[in-house]
Amino acid sequence: MEGFNNSRVSKFMLLGLTDSPELQIFFFVMFSIFYLMTMLGNCLILLTVLSTLHLHSPMYFLLSNLSFIDMCLSSFATPKMIMDIFAQHKTISFEGCISQIFFLHLFTGTEIVLLISMSFDRYIAICKPLHYSTIMSQKVCVGLVVISWIVGFLHTISQLAFILYLPFCGPNVVDSFFCDLPLVIRLACIDVYVLGIFMISTSGVIALISFLLLLTSYIIVLVTIKDHPSTGSSKAFSTCTAHFIVVLMFFGPCIFIYVWPFTNFEVDKVLSVFYTIFTPFLNPLIYTLRNQEVKTALKKKLSNQYLNLGKTTPS
Repeated sequence: MEGFNNSRVSKFMLLGLTDSPELQIFFFVMFSIFYLMTMLGNCLILLTVLSTLHLHSPMYFLLSNLSFIDMCLSSFATPKMIMDIFAQHKTISFEGCISQIFFLHLFTGTEIVLLISMSFDRYIAICKPLHYSTIMSQKVCVGLVVISWIVGFLHTISQLAFILYLPFCGPNVVDSFFCDLPLVIRLACIDVYVLGIFMISTSGVIALISFLLLLTSYIIVLVTIKDHPSTGSSKAFSTCTAHFIVVLMFFGPCIFIYVWPFTNFEVDKVLSVFYTIFTPFLNPLIYTLRNQEVKTALKKKLSNQYLNLGKTTPS
């Protein structure tokens, strides 16, 4: 708590995305729609997987957890950004700023490990199909999800342990629509360039290594599919391709922002929007809603709800 007490800055000013009134209206409408669709799409997937017996498999268990994380990742900053679009002074308290950094790194760290777990699941399913049910047991799947959250928590704590005890006594303008470590750390009253570069670039290096591991695993899987074609090869190829598209969309912005943390690029704001708003919105479309099993289960669930509603409505 000493970190908070020593800080003279009680709040930060967020510059947001734009000062243009026309663009503000456009962003307000677009981001509101994207956020509502993200929450609705991921929530439908989560409820469908939980309530459909034949979707209780390792792949869909991990996908449902991805949907939950995407709802969390989309909610840590987007609602405030939408509410602040027309505000003349966009402010956030010091504690609120630290909370945004905490949840950002918690959810992104968790999602990184979960995506690795999902690639492991596809590798076992395609490269070692006879051992799939043994290796990817319910206990293993739950363990992978628990490990994902533990790693995410340890990652975000390691980042906050560095920033909490820095003195913030003067500049308080954050050039974004939410607080992130590279933007906030440069506002400290002491020179933290070397240590800051090390701490923040570590996140970028971890993201880069994770991406390379995922890329390698998907290449192995795709080569296996090509060398051992079967009736399910096209479905497996489609699934792995969809998985890799999501991986690329998620890791690309993270690597760019965190490998060069103290550089000022206008594209950084666009990339921040991409992995906090667009990727959680696109994940249900790319990962799950294009899957025939999920679409069939979802249609059945919605039709049953419609029929039940019709029965309860008085004539």
